[in-house]
Amino acid sequence: MSSELGKKIEQLEEEKMKLGLDVDIHKLETQKLRKEKNKAEEDLYSLKIDYKKLRMSIRTVGLDKTSEQWRQKIKEEKPRADHWEKKFQDAQPREDALKKSFLEHRSRNSLIKLKASLSRIEELKGKVEELETTLRDSKIRVELLEANNDHCKE
Repeated sequence: MSSELGKKIEQLEEEKMKLGLDVDIHKLETQKLRKEKNKAEEDLYSLKIDYKKLRMSIRTVGLDKTSEQWRQKIKEEKPRADHWEKKFQDAQPREDALKKSFLEHRSRNSLIKLKASLSRIEELKGKVEELETTLRDSKIRVELLEANNDHCKE
């Protein structure tokens, strides 16, 4: 009987040891599951924030409108766009005329400046010729005076 009791005690101790190991394994699995749960909750929170940001962006950009709302918006904006297009078309000939006028005036101004430059050049040419003539005359006078001076010394 005592051997039966000893075997029974041994079995119970072995079972106790196995149960202890099972408890340790369950604790580790529980810790692992808690970590995964916390990570999942963080990811969920992050996704919620991203979703809110996305919704805000969609509203800001206007992507949350239905096709009908967009049609209505286009219908409202079309007359304004047409108005500005007409103004642009009306202004185009005026702009072209102003460009042409500007180019003509710039050409005319360039021509006037060229004519003024040419007349100034002609004027300066005349002065240069005058000075060359005066210089020649002066050289001749100097030669005559030197010759006269040499003649007087003799």
